[in-house]
Amino acid sequence: MLPVLLGVALFATLLLLFLLIMSRSSAQSVLLDRVAREARQNVELPGSQAWHGLINVELLAKPFTFVRSLFTPEPNADLVRRLSLAGYRKAFHADVFLGTRLALPAVLALATAFIFESNVFIFFLIALVIGFFIPDFWLNHAISKRREHIKLSLPDSLDLLSICLEAGLGLDQGVVRVGNELRLSHRELSEELLLVNFEQRAGVQRIAAWQNFAERASVESVRSFVAMLIQTERFGTPIAKSLSAFSDALRTQRRQQAEEMAAKTTIKLVPPLVFFIFPSMGVVTVGPAIITVSKSLAHIIK
Repeated sequence: MLPVLLGVALFATLLLLFLLIMSRSSAQSVLLDRVAREARQNVELPGSQAWHGLINVELLAKPFTFVRSLFTPEPNADLVRRLSLAGYRKAFHADVFLGTRLALPAVLALATAFIFESNVFIFFLIALVIGFFIPDFWLNHAISKRREHIKLSLPDSLDLLSICLEAGLGLDQGVVRVGNELRLSHRELSEELLLVNFEQRAGVQRIAAWQNFAERASVESVRSFVAMLIQTERFGTPIAKSLSAFSDALRTQRRQQAEEMAAKTTIKLVPPLVFFIFPSMGVVTVGPAIITVSKSLAHIIK
């Protein structure tokens, strides 16, 4: 009963902290939230569920923020950087992640205590370990998925930016236009491009803003693109032609990677052929012959 009591106590403590710290919204905050929601309706993705209107994540993070503030005034810098690589840049996202890392093991351990009747302590420890590492696995998957989306959407954005520059727009105005146009098809890259524009509005130099973009994306093609922009900025070369050539090089590289993956399929098909398909084919083709021969031998012996 000790694991059950520990799980119940931990869950009750977290629930009590949430109820004590949760504050009611004032009339002004409700009005401000409604106005902000109406302003965001023009840029909402079609078909997306408005779950963020039903769940106030910032309010949900307050208990976790309070618990974290008891130990350290600021969240872990490495965790904040990893969350920003996954696209979660608000201050309370780190507190929600830490709270999930603490609450999920307690919930899983409590569930195993009620589900299993024998070897409860062993399953309790396994659930604690799995629940503690599940958020890290999810974060690593989110980071790799976001990097892949940015990598695949970069050639299209460069072509569109080149068209904007050839039409007479400047680089900053072209970036804003491309960011707005790619909001539906390539949301991750659109957010990054608009963030570059926001940093420049705040007073950050253009080269520094693009370097920050390369650090946030953490993709090799983006780093090469930023290095190309810095070179064109310093030497004054035509940027439209450079963008066209760079996008063609990215597409060629992506096609070569696809051909390489297609060439590896023959090697990857050998294990399933040897261990799964060939044995079944052998059973189907040779099995009846073996049965017939065994019956004939049995008649001859008799």
